[in-house]
Amino acid sequence: MSRRVVPAGGAASASPDVVTVAVRVKPGSARVRVGGCFAGPYGSALVIAVNPPAADGRATEAARLALARALEVRPGAVTLRTGAASRDKLFLVTGVAGELDARLRRLRDGIPG
Repeated sequence: MSRRVVPAGGAASASPDVVTVAVRVKPGSARVRVGGCFAGPYGSALVIAVNPPAADGRATEAARLALARALEVRPGAVTLRTGAASRDKLFLVTGVAGELDARLRRLRDGIPG
C-alpha cells in the first residue's frame, strides 16, 4: 500500500492506494464549507468549515464527512491520521481515482466542482 502526503494543491498519481490530505478545520461555522487554502504545519492545507464546536471530536467527524463528500468518496474511505485535538489535521483517503489532484486543486482555489 503506498502512502504519501499531498498538499491541497499538490500532485497525485493516477490511482494511489492511500493519499494523506492536510486539512485546517474551522469549527463552529454557520455553514459547512470545503474550500480555500491555509499555510499550516503540514504545508498547504485544505480549509473545512463545520457547524459543530471543537468538543468531543464532533468537529473532526464533521470535517471527515465533509471531506469525503467533497472528494466524492464513501465516508469510510476517509480516516483521521493525526490531529484529533488540533485544527490542523491529516486525513488518509483510500481507494481514490486519478481525479483527486484536480478535485483538491478546485477545492483549494474555491472553484465549485
